[in-house]
Amino acid sequence: MLSKKQITEAFMNTVLEENYNFLEDDLVKLANAFVKAATPGIAQQELQACFEVTVALNPNVANKLLEVRGNAIKDMK
Repeated sequence: MLSKKQITEAFMNTVLEENYNFLEDDLVKLANAFVKAATPGIAQQELQACFEVTVALNPNVANKLLEVRGNAIKDMK
């Protein structure tokens, strides 16, 4: 997750439509909730990129990866 300092810096550097005065603890909760929500999609994109590189470099390894990771990779195709 993110540190309080990272969260505060991101919040201070973000231009919002309104002026908000969040408690630091609430900012941490919001930021960590956003990170948690985004993590599966980011992991899926990373897996897709790795699989594409593997296919290009070594189709045999890619086939084994497909066998081991199964549905996670098949769902990307």
